[in-house]
Amino acid sequence: MVLRVTVMCGVLALVMGIGQAANPTSDAFTRNEIVPDLIEIAPEQTIKITYPESDVEVSLGNQLTPTQVRSRPKLCWEEEPNALYTLLMADPDAPSRSNPEMRSWKHWVVGNIPGANVESGEVLADYVGSGPPQGTGLHRYVFLVYKQQDRVTFNETALSSRNPNRGKWNPAQFVKQYELGNPVAGNFYQAQYDDYVPELYATFTDTT
Repeated sequence: MVLRVTVMCGVLALVMGIGQAANPTSDAFTRNEIVPDLIEIAPEQTIKITYPESDVEVSLGNQLTPTQVRSRPKLCWEEEPNALYTLLMADPDAPSRSNPEMRSWKHWVVGNIPGANVESGEVLADYVGSGPPQGTGLHRYVFLVYKQQDRVTFNETALSSRNPNRGKWNPAQFVKQYELGNPVAGNFYQAQYDDYVPELYATFTDTT
């Protein structure tokens, strides 16, 4: 019997298992083919992600709506003292999972995050919620957290939430360029078109 005590996001969790129990996060990433569609090695920790405005939570592939995820979520994970992190959010199913010719669509990138305080990080691409085109089925929206070796100088053009020029982004290349290693934590949900999507598209006014 193995007993592990974890403190995450202010919640004390006791995890008991016999021998090497299956990891729910890495299992979900593999089962939903995020490995290998987006990353090669799945994270073992789960990012706790909540959308306060709609009172929903991301739960390893649960289905949410674009309306529910329209506003920036709250995140926390099991961070190390004095460590800096990078957060990525991407859609590998653009414009559809069966024809992902725009893989991957960059939804959110924040670097140099102190601990899990995303609001204090360096925004490289501001948050944009889900906007799957009508008739393209479910898309996977993946959050990944990487622990940095040190503070990183990012050579990236910062994108506002009004800029839609985010397709054909290669997260693996980004991670390699900045020597971020493998993700330490992750989570994802799935979503398909709803009536909010045209409203989201209407906000895309900055194309420079």
